[in-house]
Amino acid sequence: MTQELKDKIIQVCDTKIAQKGTNVGLSFYAFFKNKNDNPKLLMEAATWWIETQQLDHFEKAVKIKNMV
Repeated sequence: MTQELKDKIIQVCDTKIAQKGTNVGLSFYAFFKNKNDNPKLLMEAATWWIETQQLDHFEKAVKIKNMV
């Protein structure tokens, strides 16, 4: 996983946790806008989430941050 994606995941997790608490869940789509403006990074996140880690669609932000 690239440092760019790691930084993005940690930033989004921190924001979501601050807004909604430690029980907040998210999917890998949370790291991207509602448009596909960076398909390479989106595929990197999807591959890590689905193939490498075999995570469910929604996971706790705290868990994802700790994994990264």
